[in-house]
Amino acid sequence: MSGMMDVRSTTATGPTSAPPPKAAPAQVGQSLLRVDDLRVWFPITEGLIFERHIGDVRAVDGIDFEIRRGETLGLVGESGCGKSTTGRAIVRLYKPTTGSITFDGVDLAPLEGAALRRMRARMQMIFQDPYASLNPRMNVAGIVGEPLDIHSVGTKAERNERVRDLLATVGLNPDFAVRYPHEFSGGQRQRIGVARALALNPDLIVADEPISALDVSIQAQIINLLQRLQGEFGLTYLFIAHDLSVVRHISDRIAVMYLGRIVEVAPSRELNREPVHPYTVALLSAIPIPDPVVESRRRRIILKGDVPSPAAPPPGCRFHTRCWLRDRLGDPERCSTEEPVLRTMATGHDVACHFAEEVAGSAEQVQAVGRGAPTAPPAGSVSPSLGPDGTPRRDLGALPATPPVPPSAPPSVPSPGV
Repeated sequence: MSGMMDVRSTTATGPTSAPPPKAAPAQVGQSLLRVDDLRVWFPITEGLIFERHIGDVRAVDGIDFEIRRGETLGLVGESGCGKSTTGRAIVRLYKPTTGSITFDGVDLAPLEGAALRRMRARMQMIFQDPYASLNPRMNVAGIVGEPLDIHSVGTKAERNERVRDLLATVGLNPDFAVRYPHEFSGGQRQRIGVARALALNPDLIVADEPISALDVSIQAQIINLLQRLQGEFGLTYLFIAHDLSVVRHISDRIAVMYLGRIVEVAPSRELNREPVHPYTVALLSAIPIPDPVVESRRRRIILKGDVPSPAAPPPGCRFHTRCWLRDRLGDPERCSTEEPVLRTMATGHDVACHFAEEVAGSAEQVQAVGRGAPTAPPAGSVSPSLGPDGTPRRDLGALPATPPVPPSAPPSVPSPGV
């Protein structure tokens, strides 16, 4: 992107009022975003003429985390746990009910109007649905250039050149700027969304499940694109997804959410190797591992019941109604009466569980991630994943034996005159 105009140095009318330039490389690793006790509640009302407030949906209910410059924090959890609401609250598409969102030393929660608009130039969002997030009445030049128009960046000619440069950066032909969204595939539309997010040279990008609506081959292209752009421009990502295998690939650290709360935060490699919250263990047990030897050691943990309603979360630990560890420990009362706080363990994991130490080294943890040696088969038997000589087999399924099919007889040729 050499030769691209600096969007923070010029405007159509003179010096820009945009925020100060991005941090120097020496500041990489320092805190860029800090979220403290963030709550986003949506009111429940009844009545048509006289509305009455009868409750709240606690989509996000008191979470704390930090993102450092240049890193990728993955945010994972089941559908409805509050991941997307968290991302939208950070960029202030939703107004927080309580709590603080400190971005580079500025609390975004109370900002309104022009002050909020200036800060939004430094944080952008990539939306989940590439079909719904692009205006079908605008061409690509208008979609990608809209942030430049809103913030009065450069002249019209400079904005058009910036759009062409951005399309080239995300791997699209700059001549596509005159086309409309319906003329593109899903992967190309998501690349347009990435170009729009890059238009103002942001410090932080919130990627809200950016690949969930795409097929697998296109998912890999978008992930590789995001990683390349992060290396080139020093971007910081909050990557929201429910596919743990994708999050493990792109993230430096992972935060796990359940029913509006964060239950575990750890470096990506450590969380996938030694999860210490019962919910994280159950999530990891559901991910298939493309290694028959490792997969033979694993056991899936099936959680009982359904996720409770965020309008009426259970008392105490929110996971206790489905927790396998609570059942194994004999249903301790503390789980249902005392809400656990996020604490740092000796392993370096931040975890919200009263009995997380019981998970470390447990059979459930070992079997969920496939660590340790597989159980030896009885004498004279053959492991379903190993051949008689102990090497991995290629035929993993226990297929029923079928007798060989005899070769078919050659077709008979009718004699002449028949």
